[in-house]
Amino acid sequence: MTNLERSPDVEVLDAGELCTDTEVLEPRLVPLGGPRAMTVYRTLPQKQRSLVGAWCFLDHYGPDDVSETGGMQVPRHPHTGLATVSWLFSGRIDHLDSGGNAAAVVPGELNLMIAGRGITHQELSDPATTTLHGVQLWYAMPDATRFGENAFAHYEPEPVQIPGATVRVFIGSLLDSVSPVDTRTPDLLGAELILDPGAVVRLPVRADFELAVLAESDDVTVNGAAVAHRSLAYVPPGSDTIEITASDAGARIILLGGVPLGEQIVMWWNFVGRDHDEIVEFRRRYQAELGFEPTDPQDVGKRALFGEFPPDQPKPLPAPALPGVRLRPRE
Repeated sequence: MTNLERSPDVEVLDAGELCTDTEVLEPRLVPLGGPRAMTVYRTLPQKQRSLVGAWCFLDHYGPDDVSETGGMQVPRHPHTGLATVSWLFSGRIDHLDSGGNAAAVVPGELNLMIAGRGITHQELSDPATTTLHGVQLWYAMPDATRFGENAFAHYEPEPVQIPGATVRVFIGSLLDSVSPVDTRTPDLLGAELILDPGAVVRLPVRADFELAVLAESDDVTVNGAAVAHRSLAYVPPGSDTIEITASDAGARIILLGGVPLGEQIVMWWNFVGRDHDEIVEFRRRYQAELGFEPTDPQDVGKRALFGEFPPDQPKPLPAPALPGVRLRPRE
């Protein structure tokens, strides 16, 4: 059953009162790439929590010594029904997609790629990069916009200084800083905060938002709950304030938020759909369009989902085999 309510009722705490029902999600290690694979720390999705608002994926990586791991070498691969958010702390990644967008991902600047009905892209570390460090985020697009055209946006947010912290808002709005980027997904928040050593920062937030705090560089405390380095704190809707305390070394965090999506999704490999059959069709179309499997006669005359790509680039990734069971929706 799908909950189509966009803004479900929430019990709002008194102004300034903190929600104490903070849940801490520990990361799992995932190798990314070839034999010298760079390791990423994945906190979304997990069995106990698939979504925070519309955010459905969070990989945290680095500081990574590129001379040892080879850095990020992710050849052309597909996406549907989602948007990717790239945010770096050090290094540079070269982005190329089938929408004709070529861009450098550099520290402190947002690169947003909206897959919509379908897109392919590659992400390769710049050869001059020695240390790679950042996060890769995805959010699921709502049913109303997920079959739209693909798009790309770049934005360099101005830092906002508050007592104890420097804030860069790359998605949504916080502290009167508003990102102009059109996400096609209403009610989202994404921000980087650099906290001074020992700082205690209270932020006004929307009471109808779910929130997540990634302890990016060190341990932090979120609404009184201890959050270890690389773990993710989840705060349910209901409070208009969140309190974050840095360690004596200071801390950098990533703050994500949004109204609960209110839709079930099926996420497999790089696809986000609504049921098993959609995922099967996305995979079939990708394999056929890139020549990994024969073209079905039913596709003749159809517009390609995944676009064109320059021929001088690395070979694309084939899709893995589907599991032998039906994929189940996530809430």
